[in-house]
Amino acid sequence: MTRRIKMIVPVPVPPEALDGFAAQFPAHLSRPDISIEFCCAARGGGALDSPCEGTIADAFCLDAGMQAEAEGFAAVCVNSMSDSGVAALRSRLSIPVIGTAAPTYHLASQLGRRFSILSMWDRWNWLYDKVLGETGLSHRLASIRSIDVAPDTSELLSGKEETVFPKLLEAARRAVESDGADVLVLGSTTMHQSHRFLQERLDVPVLNPGLVAFKTCEALLDLGLAHSKRAWPAPRGPSDGIFQEKAA
Repeated sequence: MTRRIKMIVPVPVPPEALDGFAAQFPAHLSRPDISIEFCCAARGGGALDSPCEGTIADAFCLDAGMQAEAEGFAAVCVNSMSDSGVAALRSRLSIPVIGTAAPTYHLASQLGRRFSILSMWDRWNWLYDKVLGETGLSHRLASIRSIDVAPDTSELLSGKEETVFPKLLEAARRAVESDGADVLVLGSTTMHQSHRFLQERLDVPVLNPGLVAFKTCEALLDLGLAHSKRAWPAPRGPSDGIFQEKAA
């Protein structure tokens, strides 16, 4: 029996962009008993550039995932380092709900003493601070190294390899040599195309957060585990129709 994972991108993107996100999952890591189905938030901003956009993303990730259990999904994963809507979805659902940032930061802390985040954009720092605070792992952070290039959630890094990859490599080397990082974390699932390039040129682990989150989902399903409902209690009366527009 195939177990389905619902993978949510927390901002609206065209269908072809979802294919770009799905490309981060290589065939050799796939299993016949696990399938991934991508979707995205119905509405919201484009780049999670602020806490305002983050709050909108929380709401529309809840909208995208609240029916997942009834639809037969075995788990939900929010495919973003924002971990948008994870707490709300854990409250609404009993199946495993996983973000991307939290499991990646925890794994980085197991693989080394201090980790650095390689970021495309300074305006994402707020979301790193948010999840690091929630996980209590701020003290394990060596640095955030940004190349300050605005992201493209539709094309990702396609066509930008010759300009972006060298900048990321330079930032990575500074994080290791100057900041004391012994593990590196890609700061967005939109950066997954740079993972192999960086890992082949660096002597420390480089974590691709989308894959870490996916494999965390698999592990929870294999172990028969999900989040504690004492930590994320269910609402007394779910308002599942709240996002539906009223008929004119």
